[in-house]
Amino acid sequence: MQSLTYAQVADDQTRRLGVAQRDDTDPSLLYPAYNLSVPIDHFHNESRYASHTSETFNLRYWFDATHYRTGGPVIVLEGGETGGDDRLPFLQKGILYQLAKATHGLGVVLEHRYYGTSLPTEDLSTENLRFLTTEQALADVAYFAKNVKFPGLENCTLNAPDAAWIAYGGSYAGAFVAFLRTQYPDVFYGAISSSGVTEAIYDYWEYYVPIIEHGPQDCIKTTQTFISTIDNILLGDRSSAIAELKSAFGLQNLTHNQDFAYLLSSGVMGWQSRNWDPAVNNPSFDQYCGNVTSDSLIYPNTSSSLAQTVQNILSVGGFDDYGSNSTLVNRMLNYIGYIKTNSVDGCTDSQDSCFSNLNATFYSQDDLSQWVWRSWAYQYCDEWGYLLTGSGYPEDGQPIISRTLDIPYFSYICEAAFGINRTSNVDTINKYGGFGISYPRLAFIDGQADPWREATPHAEVAPKRNSSFEEPFIEMEGAVHHWDENGLFPNETKPDLPPKPISDTQRKERQFVKEWMMEWRLRKVMKGRDAEQVEL
Repeated sequence: MQSLTYAQVADDQTRRLGVAQRDDTDPSLLYPAYNLSVPIDHFHNESRYASHTSETFNLRYWFDATHYRTGGPVIVLEGGETGGDDRLPFLQKGILYQLAKATHGLGVVLEHRYYGTSLPTEDLSTENLRFLTTEQALADVAYFAKNVKFPGLENCTLNAPDAAWIAYGGSYAGAFVAFLRTQYPDVFYGAISSSGVTEAIYDYWEYYVPIIEHGPQDCIKTTQTFISTIDNILLGDRSSAIAELKSAFGLQNLTHNQDFAYLLSSGVMGWQSRNWDPAVNNPSFDQYCGNVTSDSLIYPNTSSSLAQTVQNILSVGGFDDYGSNSTLVNRMLNYIGYIKTNSVDGCTDSQDSCFSNLNATFYSQDDLSQWVWRSWAYQYCDEWGYLLTGSGYPEDGQPIISRTLDIPYFSYICEAAFGINRTSNVDTINKYGGFGISYPRLAFIDGQADPWREATPHAEVAPKRNSSFEEPFIEMEGAVHHWDENGLFPNETKPDLPPKPISDTQRKERQFVKEWMMEWRLRKVMKGRDAEQVEL
């Protein structure tokens, strides 16, 4: 294509973004996708990647030069464990847009290897997935920063280390950018880790702790009562009581009791998908809580006939005092109605096909289209862990998912799909710093109510630290999972949106990144003066 100046590229993107500001245009129509050829194997001396290859693959990316001015940073948002196109809204109106605008920077979204279209191998067999490691993916991004030539901006100085590269990521990508900063400090000038799970944990039962602490307490206590009832039946191993329980939920044809218990946890699992923006928020958790805390029947046509059955279930489950309590009976009837309406009724195949996680035939599929489930599963089976068990919850506490959901259940996929029959090698991740990871110009932004909080530097067991411009350390009150990442168009903002903890955090992020850039420019000036003195 014809080479354009960055001003021409910016003008073109401004015209297209003008449409977006009015119409909220699909961002995939605004930002063309590009590719950079990247080595599949960056580590030819490491035996874990044998047999080695010298081949390359296309790593997909998008960029926005609307706000770029000479000397501005390159701000790259890491795609993480999804297709990079899912992250484009953040380039359009989220944190990436805000930081690029505040610093006259170039905004970039970069896809992770083995996701979207950035697929290095001809299939996703276990052998070919050997190149899907955090170490290889980190090297991809360093290579990208040093070699990419943005179309239309070829004459600009945009490669690291001559330009300031600042990385942002949320969740897995949040940990990823923290590792970029520490492992490639001469390439990445700074990084913002939002909800960054820097400590890999195999049995991550702690996932549910922030939900119990910050969820609506009436909903939490009711859920704990139901889970205790269900576990007393499932773990009591009384076949007739188990059959009655499963039939009450319309799941009598679901073979494995653990699959039954897992499906019943779907309501509380919606907590992570809550968001401050109604357009982004997943309402399933609030719907679930609204159902199980209602003392009136919500599904009378499907549940009123089950009242006696529910009384029996509560009694057999150890709640004799509540078996005839109409309030608790109605709440469990609403729980049954919620599961039936949102899950069971939508199943048009066998219940095992719809709901079982113990399906070896499904896990044998390894064509490229399976990346949607297969890529991240391989990463957590191989390195990261994060099996969200109920069995690991302390015995003196009350979990909100079944204790039958244990390591063998959640690790079944690891052996069935990949032949991995060991614990995840979390040491390959935690060697980067874990809870204690720290580095100049490395920021940690976390949500107080994030279920992943206990795997971040804000965990209760992590070393305590203070916040500074050099190493920002911010916890957003009431926030869940990387709530600072998304944003609104100027004409969408309202007095209560974004909420103050979010708007304050995003303002601080803009401030400390501008501070970092002031330091960058000062260093450039001082380096130039030193060079002049050497010449003299």
